[in-house]
Amino acid sequence: MQVHNRSHRLGRNRQRRTAEQTARAALLSCAAHFTPRIEECGRGTTYLCVLDIAGTGQLFGAPQKLAADLMERLHAVGLAGTIAIAANYHAARCFALARYSGFCMIPAGQESAALASLPLTVLELTEKQAVTFTGWGIRTLGELAALPEAQLVARMGQSAKHLRQLALGSAPHLFVPLEESLALEEKIELDTPVDLLDSLLFVLRVLLERLLARAVNDLVALAAVTVTLKLEGGREHVRTVRPALPGNDLQLWMKLVQLDLTTHPPQAAILALALAAETGSRGKVQLGLFTPQAPEPDRLDVTLARLRSLVGDDCVGMPVLKDVHRPDAFQVEPFRVAAIRSDSAQIDSTGTTRGALRTLRPPEPLSITLRGKVPAAFIFRDARYRVERAYGPWIASGDWWNPTLWAVQQWDVIARNSAGELLYCCITFEPIEKIWQMAGLYD
Repeated sequence: MQVHNRSHRLGRNRQRRTAEQTARAALLSCAAHFTPRIEECGRGTTYLCVLDIAGTGQLFGAPQKLAADLMERLHAVGLAGTIAIAANYHAARCFALARYSGFCMIPAGQESAALASLPLTVLELTEKQAVTFTGWGIRTLGELAALPEAQLVARMGQSAKHLRQLALGSAPHLFVPLEESLALEEKIELDTPVDLLDSLLFVLRVLLERLLARAVNDLVALAAVTVTLKLEGGREHVRTVRPALPGNDLQLWMKLVQLDLTTHPPQAAILALALAAETGSRGKVQLGLFTPQAPEPDRLDVTLARLRSLVGDDCVGMPVLKDVHRPDAFQVEPFRVAAIRSDSAQIDSTGTTRGALRTLRPPEPLSITLRGKVPAAFIFRDARYRVERAYGPWIASGDWWNPTLWAVQQWDVIARNSAGELLYCCITFEPIEKIWQMAGLYD
């Protein structure tokens, strides 16, 4: 029983630490929308950061409006807090630590009067200093500020001078902005194991909303989302969803994640859930006046996800030629939206149009006659052709270490039929299977 209680407490502690880290990241993300100069100065379990908003009036308006917008963003990511605005760093920090709800503003030059009613607990007092002030009956910042500076320093040392300056709202401060890379992560540990996908999607939607809110705060879009599920038995189920274009559409991301998890479901009950996002910029596709309109990328992503759930990941995408000599060798890669270029006729520097090879897919079989090892005549589409010129063979082979061993000999041929019509073509011979085929026709 004691072991069970101890493990339960450890689980609660891990869950609390995860929630604290998530809340801290969300707080910094909301603050970074208004200024890059942020100093983190939390104490204990209180998360606190000070923003330097000097010079931001042209962008975000008066300080009161900025505070209202900041509070709205905090509420959007599920946070509640206190916002204090003051010309002095320590004055704003003391008001925020006093845990007054909502928003308060201290006019410049009135810091001492505004701080007078705050308790001494907003200052970082040592145990000895706290005992001394309690013995003197000093409980508020106003009472501390009223003490004579010389006698206070004589009794408590130079540190007491700084405490009195804090109470007066005149203590100097060297602002040290936080330098931290953007990391979009959300984690949660479930109270009970989850077996149903619908229940998981309910929790996942909340985490996705927070990720998207933080991405909007930082003026970026989500390019990929990695879902990590901690399963019973210590295993993990990791899936990455990467659409064609980055975006911040919650419905789109939910549909893509749902289809991916439906296609690749976890094999055990889920104990914890973590989301990690990669950021990117929104892509723009410029269409030409005479090019057909392509499907919208968002709708296309959902369509591709549905197809993957039906036929598998390896069967959906775009074909990409492999960098090998094997004819028609290709592989399927994830679909990407690329810039659209208008096709133009291929004209060389002399102004003459170059010829094109029209590949036959699949290649058509030939009945061929050889003179030595060179093609002399063949029958193609019920017509007999006599070879006038044959260039080749060009020999290529590969994959000798795999069961997919291949070899091919290619001939470029000029042939004429009985009606006198010329045929410019590409003929191939596969030595392994002993097959002659018509591979393509030259224009």
